[in-house]
Formats: sequence, C-alpha cells, structure tokens
Amino acid sequence: MKSIKIIIASLMVTMFFSCNNKRKPQVQYMPDMYVSVPYNGNGPISAGGVPVDRDPVAGTVSRNGIVAYDIPDTNEGYEKAKVELKNPLPKTEENLENGKKMYGIYCAVCHGKKGDGNGVLSQRDKFNGIPNYKDRDISEGSIYHVIVYGKNLMGSHASQLTYKERWQVVQYVEKLKSELK
Repeated sequence: MKSIKIIIASLMVTMFFSCNNKRKPQVQYMPDMYVSVPYNGNGPISAGGVPVDRDPVAGTVSRNGIVAYDIPDTNEGYEKAKVELKNPLPKTEENLENGKKMYGIYCAVCHGKKGDGNGVLSQRDKFNGIPNYKDRDISEGSIYHVIVYGKNLMGSHASQLTYKERWQVVQYVEKLKSELK
C-alpha cells in the first residue's frame, strides 16, 4: 500500500511539472543542442558577429600548425609534385625512426614492412597489385603527394598524419626503396 502511494505521489509531481506554461521559455539542459549557429549569405557567424567560415587571406600561414598544400589532385599536379616538391626536414635518425613508426602503423599493412607490396592485406588477397617501391618511378614529392591525396585504391592519409609525420614517412619510404635495389 505504501509503494502505491509513492507511485501516485511521484506521478502527481511529474504531471504538475510537465503541465506548465508552454509559452514561457523553459530551462534547457544543453542549449547548444537546441540553438543553432545563425547563418547568413557569407557563412556562419560567431556569437560576436564575426564570420567563422571564411577563406584565409591570400599569402597568410595558418597558426595552428597546418601547412597549406596547394598542388591540385590531378595528373599534372602529381607530375609537378614529383619534380618540384622537396622534403624540408633534415635526414636525421629521429626523423627516420618516427617515419618507420608511422609507416608501420599506416603503410606496412598494404605495402609490406620492406616496401615490396607484400603486406598483410596483399597476402590475404584483400588488395592485389600493391606496387613494389623498387618498380616505381617515385620521388620525395610524388610520395608526399600520394600520402596527401591517395592514388588508385589507396586513400588519402592526410588526416591521419601531420605535416611533419608525412615528410618523415617520405624519408623512410625512400630508405626502403634504396634497400630494395
């Protein structure tokens, strides 16, 4: 009998609080889930009225560590990167070691630990035709370009690797290619 009274009392309290004035603003648990960012013709506007989705001014460099890569994802862009793009990092043991580590995480599963195209996915016949670095006409620029945009079945790894890590992987891939000859 006591539990029935508790249930009835809790239902009455719930009904009292749920049947309030709907025209009056209610308390919001997570207001950012209910109130969307206002938009105008130029893109979203922050709370201070400042546009937040504008392109950066030409010639500026981002402050958050992201370096712009402006070579297009085309065959011409690939050839341009192959010829013009050079690794800005010095060839040090630290860079090669981290390049090896990143290669082991992101590349070796397809390209193999030696760069011979005989990775785990190739051995299991998940992907066939993974290139051997020895057979490819690649340069540090073309390797970087392929890491950024991907090529054929290989997708882009730009979101997984930072700018510095990409160049470290490039150094390690060049080392693997020289060892395959």
